[in-house]
Parts: sequence; structure tokens; C-alpha cells
Amino acid sequence: MQENSKVTPQEIKGWNWGAFMFSWIWGIGNKTYLPLLNLIPVFNIVWIFVTGFKGNEWAWQKGNYDSIDTFKQVQATWSRAGLVKFLLVIVGIILYFIFVAGMVATFLNNY
Repeated sequence: MQENSKVTPQEIKGWNWGAFMFSWIWGIGNKTYLPLLNLIPVFNIVWIFVTGFKGNEWAWQKGNYDSIDTFKQVQATWSRAGLVKFLLVIVGIILYFIFVAGMVATFLNNY
């Protein structure tokens, strides 16, 4: 009977921003250790996406949740934090390119 509770319900499958952006930290927090593979350089470029897609399933199988709703509430917190981090990273990248473009334009105008 215990084994059936580890079958991942269809309604929790899907993308998890927390697992994607916080990878190994999220993994430790959810007692699932496959996200630790994100610490391997180059391999992590692919594995981070696997973590984002499979994270909910791994967390459900390793966790001890009373209900699907409880699980969704916990993962919603991780997902909000992950999405905020993702957006901040994108904004940072855009600002970086604007800064570099400004520096290049200044350099070219001086010569």
C-alpha cells in the first residue's frame, strides 16, 4: 500500500521554477539528491532542465506529504522564488549587455 502513495499524481507533474533555478539547494531541501548532479560543469547545462521538468515528481516520491494540496503549497513557494530569481537574472543579463554596448560605443567614439 505504501508503494502506491509514491506513484506521482498527474496533477503535480510539470515545470518547477524552484527546482530549475535553485537546483541542488532545492534538491537538498526536498530530500532528493539527483539535482546535486547540477554541480558538474557542462553536464549541468542539460541537467538543470531535467531538474526543472522532473523536480515535482522527485519531490513527491521522496517527500512525506499529507495531500496533493500541501505538496502544491510547498512547491508554489519554491516556484515563486525560482521565477523571481529567473526574472532578476534576465534583467541582469539585459543590463549587462546595455552596459557593454555603452562602453563599446564610448570607446569607438573616442577613436
